[in-house]
Amino acid sequence: MAKEISEIHEPVALDRCLDILGEALGGDTAVYVDCTLGLGGHSEAFLKRFPNLTLVGIDRDTKALELAGQRLAAYSDRIHLVHAVYDEIEEVLDELGIDEVQAILLDLGVSSMQLDEADRGFAYSYDAPLDMRMDTTTGQTAAEVVNSYSEQELARIFKDFGEERYAKAVAAAIVNQRKSVPFETSTQLAGLIAKVIPFIPGKSSGHPAKRVFQALRIEVNGELEVLTRTMPAAIRSLAVGGRIVVLSYHSLEDRITKQAFAAAATSSAPLELPFELPEHAPVVRLLVKGAEPASESEISKNPRAASVRLRAAVKIRRAA
Repeated sequence: MAKEISEIHEPVALDRCLDILGEALGGDTAVYVDCTLGLGGHSEAFLKRFPNLTLVGIDRDTKALELAGQRLAAYSDRIHLVHAVYDEIEEVLDELGIDEVQAILLDLGVSSMQLDEADRGFAYSYDAPLDMRMDTTTGQTAAEVVNSYSEQELARIFKDFGEERYAKAVAAAIVNQRKSVPFETSTQLAGLIAKVIPFIPGKSSGHPAKRVFQALRIEVNGELEVLTRTMPAAIRSLAVGGRIVVLSYHSLEDRITKQAFAAAATSSAPLELPFELPEHAPVVRLLVKGAEPASESEISKNPRAASVRLRAAVKIRRAA
């Protein structure tokens, strides 16, 4: 099973993550939190390289946890796999009796498995139920969003979460269509979007439904709100000297990550103070200048790395 999984899952920026986070994992004992375990590709590599490492793997997708558990079975005495959303990192660690950790990875967005499994409804290329839930045990589906949100609400999420310039036109077409036939499948919705969004030779890239599907996925899973809550919680969970890496795949995720790191890396001292008190000093130091893209060689081997942006920081003091 592990071999089959490794063949369909190529972890993004794996060597870079190992290099950056590995600096904090050389001690006799260390805890690494993979907040987005997925199929366990990153975690397997960390467990192999660091024999004293304990893994806490978090994922909201029960199928991912099952498959990752099979992949990581050889390390069963060093792993804790937890069904949770990654903004619950502090609660997860508290339940495990872990006070602080040495490394945290957040590999954001939809996983390879979720995209490749036709029946999940994440991809517009498969005829599947319009679901898009990362955790299929709870929450509303994309079909429920499309069939129940008002035209104004749909236009807002398409514009805000998908940065779709034809957001209003797509929303209007959806509301008009669902009056007679409700939306049930991904191809049904993708087909309608393709009729609304024009294809411009030389300018259009990818399927016309790409941005709308991204927006629906973000709305269904509350991804941006979850990430906003996660960043300060993750930083609080780090030991001094601990490191965190975040892999983002679109500008909305990267903006939240950038702002959270910038806030933690900046003095909080009021401008009128003539000197900086210790409690106002930065909590982290940035390890990467800006957002680091994947190398050309990695993109050639793994096309899904083309949109990744990596940011990283090291914790330099405990917050008051």
